[in-house]
Amino acid sequence: MTDEIKTSAEVMEDAVLPCTTLPCAGVVHADPDTAPTAEQQPLPAALARQPVEEKSPAQWAYERIILYIRNFESQLDGKHEVAMGFAGGEAGVLRIEGLGYFDPDLLTFYGRDEDGQKMQLVQHVSQLNLALRAVPRATPEEPPRRIGFRLSRDWEQAERDSPATPAAPTGGVATTGA
Repeated sequence: MTDEIKTSAEVMEDAVLPCTTLPCAGVVHADPDTAPTAEQQPLPAALARQPVEEKSPAQWAYERIILYIRNFESQLDGKHEVAMGFAGGEAGVLRIEGLGYFDPDLLTFYGRDEDGQKMQLVQHVSQLNLALRAVPRATPEEPPRRIGFRLSRDWEQAERDSPATPAAPTGGVATTGA
């Protein structure tokens, strides 16, 4: 018996998921020429070194969100930056300036709203939903800020500091990154 509590949806997912090893991912697009998505790319070696089973839900969600943000930003033109949209209420969007996690189960998004006011969202991993949006840069005279690539700097430094280890694919169709 464990102390881990799962929702009924998580129990059902565990029972039917086809993956026998983690990490597992997949994606299908209607357009075969769609740019590669985060699910189709190998994990960075720094992420693959630590088994998923040893990561907290918050850490694992944090790492994968960074992969999604990086992929989304790689498809933006120079006039746009990434932001998050919110469902329901009047929360609007949050221009992402930072992302953090607090084990075992909290994620925090830092940024600014459409009016430039400071904004922070603390989210439990069980309630996590993201809608990444392209928004015009707040300061058009400056180059776009790519937070996803800034967030992943530690992974890249770890790859440079460690002996080469092949990254485990996340599943789906392996492709080279954009």
